[in-house]
Amino acid sequence: MRFARYGARGEERPAVLDGAGRLRDLSGVVPDLAGAVLGNLPRVDPETLPLVEGAPRLGVPVAGVGKLVGIGLNYSDHAAELGAEPPTEPVVFLKAITALNGPCDPVILPRGAQKGDWEVELGIVIGTRATYVTEAEAMAHVAGFTIFNDVSERALQLEGSGQWTKGKSADTFAPVGPWLVTPDEVDTQALDLVTEVNGAAMQTGSTSRMIFGVAEIVAYLSTLMTLEPGDIIATGTPPGVGMGHKPPRFLKDGDEMVLRITGLGEQRVRVQAGG
Repeated sequence: MRFARYGARGEERPAVLDGAGRLRDLSGVVPDLAGAVLGNLPRVDPETLPLVEGAPRLGVPVAGVGKLVGIGLNYSDHAAELGAEPPTEPVVFLKAITALNGPCDPVILPRGAQKGDWEVELGIVIGTRATYVTEAEAMAHVAGFTIFNDVSERALQLEGSGQWTKGKSADTFAPVGPWLVTPDEVDTQALDLVTEVNGAAMQTGSTSRMIFGVAEIVAYLSTLMTLEPGDIIATGTPPGVGMGHKPPRFLKDGDEMVLRITGLGEQRVRVQAGG
């Protein structure tokens, strides 16, 4: 099933998509897609629910997000484009939850930004608390999957003191969605990922090139921190990021990013310069 949240920022309502891709209001079934609901997502016939008219704004498809956890250098071909050795264990960083953004909301570059960059990623949404779980147990703790754009400011991330979290946590730097798709509909190791900027293909890749798979990532992180319902894990990006191009290509005011992952929908985001 495909779930979403729609409405003005801070006033989103839960929804489910019907067979024709139309939004059906779910607020009469659950208060929101958050907390314990994520561990037991409703199995309903969408056709029995009220149709959402028009084309409302879509928000982050899950509420109550406590953590945004990123995995770096997790595609063998991305590591190669950067001249980096593939890691022997997951590279972990955090993004501020104030970076959360709807899938089609504008991304605003921070003041003085020099090297804004895109990263299409498979996002894992945690459904139930996970602490010290095994790989065999890991998928039972996953609510579903979504598209995550790990927008980065490379000058802040890699230059000066070189802190990843600092370069990845600006407001709006975590567009998520449009949908939360349940695990039964997703083959996590056979998904195509694409990023276009102003209509030109920038990233093309496949989750088959992931170094650490979904279950391994969830199990590994659960030994470092308790994963709670609503936590989102960004699992790494394929080649084609801006800093990997020759010459490098970075985001500027007015650019449009379009991100797609097989079965998970599309993000379409306009870039704005910060004031």
